Amino acid sequence: MNNENEVTSKSDFSTGSVWRHIVALAVPMTAAQLVQVLYNIVDRIYIGHLKGASSLALTGVGLTFPIITLIIACTNLFGMGGSPLCSIARGKRDEEQAEKIMGNTCGMLILSSVLLMAVGFMFMKPVLYLFGASDQTYLYAKSYLEIYLVGTPCVMIGTGMNGFINLQGFARTGMLTVMIGAVINIILDPIFIFVFDMGVAGAAVATVIAQAVSAVWVLRFLLGKQTLLLLKRKYLKPVWSLQKEILSLGLAGFIMSATNSLVQVVCNSSLQQYGGDLYVGIITVINSVREVIMLPVNGITSAAQPVLGFNYGAKEYRRVKKAIVFLSASLIFYTLMAWLFVLVAPKLLFGIFTEDPGLIKYGIPAMHIYFFGFFMMALQFSGQSTFVGLGQSRQAIFFSLFRKVIIVVPLTILLPHIASLGVNGVFLAEPISNFVGGTASFVTMLFTVRRICAETK
Repeated sequence: MNNENEVTSKSDFSTGSVWRHIVALAVPMTAAQLVQVLYNIVDRIYIGHLKGASSLALTGVGLTFPIITLIIACTNLFGMGGSPLCSIARGKRDEEQAEKIMGNTCGMLILSSVLLMAVGFMFMKPVLYLFGASDQTYLYAKSYLEIYLVGTPCVMIGTGMNGFINLQGFARTGMLTVMIGAVINIILDPIFIFVFDMGVAGAAVATVIAQAVSAVWVLRFLLGKQTLLLLKRKYLKPVWSLQKEILSLGLAGFIMSATNSLVQVVCNSSLQQYGGDLYVGIITVINSVREVIMLPVNGITSAAQPVLGFNYGAKEYRRVKKAIVFLSASLIFYTLMAWLFVLVAPKLLFGIFTEDPGLIKYGIPAMHIYFFGFFMMALQFSGQSTFVGLGQSRQAIFFSLFRKVIIVVPLTILLPHIASLGVNGVFLAEPISNFVGGTASFVTMLFTVRRICAETK
């Protein structure tokens, strides 16, 4: 009985300290994010140190990022759409509705993963060349991607449904979802890559096995006795009224990831045009560093969303504002420290992923440009996660599009032509978008929160 009361207390975000709830979720979530990133980061570290063709292999794997990002986007479409709605339903004490939302999310993740896998195999070659592959790098990209695609259902179910474990207050269990898979990946990577001499294909095999284990872990928990919300077969069949809400809110997360994919495609193509395979390899390393740096940001925003949603559903608007203040201050402080670290230790960061002197020599100046003013990204993510947590899908979608599609993509295409900037123009597009998009998102979020809290009093 005491254990049940303890679980209920941890999952009731309308009582106790707001910042403690966020931190209690953020710490294990960040650890889980760290382990999640290790899936691909460890692959790149090993691949970047392959003898003979490490830079080409690393570049080839980098070309698959837009496709992998698109898979993540579809995962977010349902996972990030269903989770906040489920949190709001829990805040209203409507457990049955929460279970319906969870079941519908799972059903659509299964269906969409199978479709994505099929489409990926059908259009692999033309898409990879469109994304900037050369004849040399295509072979490495194909070798990795054709195996990775087999694990699409596992990665979408494991990642998309893990949020439903976290929103119930079982953050440690959610952390174990990714940790178990990542540990398996870390162990299997060198075995398949070096011992079995499978190279890039070995990295993909290790990743697929790890993802499968994570998916089994998630489903086992949500079908077991410990969960507060039970995943029921009768709710797997899509209900359009629920899907409309899930898709509406999840569209923001989808667009954020899908536009990341678009930016990667445009960036790779522009860098291939102005710098060749070398600069496609450089952006692969920079994106890998960015993934690691973004871990605490993702952990804090993921932790804040269920707390925001629960208190918004419970009409605890003062607690909503406290959560936003803590979220924003934490993100600004962390991203400022991260930017300073990139400024003082770029060679160290590049050295983790490659020993190629050319990548390091030309990559360090590119990294300095790319991460300039990185702390402004805190404003973008603070505004974005608040919109999602409060169910404000229109604003979340708009600012997802605004920063990437309206700012980054045009600048990535145009800046290389201005003042002979070349590849530097491609890297300069990111900091400009951070300043403009971050400011617009944050200011709009402040006015939106003030308005919806006043209207619902």
